[in-house]
Amino acid sequence: MSIVSATKEDLLNTIENEAKIRIDSFVESAIELVEELHSDVKREDEKSSFLETHVWPVTIDVIQHYQKAHKLLTTLQIVSSIVHDVMEDNEKILDLNTSKAYGFDAYFKHRFGDYVFNVATILKTKPLENYFGTNNEEKQTARFFDYCTSLIKSDYDVKIIKLCDRLNNMNFISQISVQEKTQRYLRESEDFYIAFSILPPTVSEFYPKMRQAYDELKSIKVSV
Repeated sequence: MSIVSATKEDLLNTIENEAKIRIDSFVESAIELVEELHSDVKREDEKSSFLETHVWPVTIDVIQHYQKAHKLLTTLQIVSSIVHDVMEDNEKILDLNTSKAYGFDAYFKHRFGDYVFNVATILKTKPLENYFGTNNEEKQTARFFDYCTSLIKSDYDVKIIKLCDRLNNMNFISQISVQEKTQRYLRESEDFYIAFSILPPTVSEFYPKMRQAYDELKSIKVSV
């Protein structure tokens, strides 16, 4: 399996020609924001574009799932997918003076609305200092439990975006063999993500994909 990559043009083509959705200012605004935040960001191998190997492919995967599952797909799901990692990187904004004036969260909600803001907020990993524990390991466990609880309670759109996001990350790491993340993804898959795909609302399409990604990571762990 090679590293999955897609260009912005691939995404636009998927939106217009596969999903048959017009690319309006809402979608363009989301693309503009992630390009500002992520255009120079590289992944763990320090050479792969975060946009081309994560943001665009994850969004395409979300769109294609809704098409295959015959679920209602609108620009809300598309924009939520495009900006799903933005809340993790709000400190990287350099030129958006409006956001500096009254805080990124308020700016983000104003620009994209409550729905997209809520999706991004649920998907955001909270700071470790928000959690109690006698050491970092206990705090990380508490954070993981809290995050999983939020995902279980979340709606269908959040679930699909998160599953596509996690699969992309697992598949990428399996190609570059980052030991620390390999171990974490294996543990979190065993503890939650494999079962998450079959918890209501069940999305059976993702179960074999998650198992395959898990098996790929496990084989790497055994071989190193």
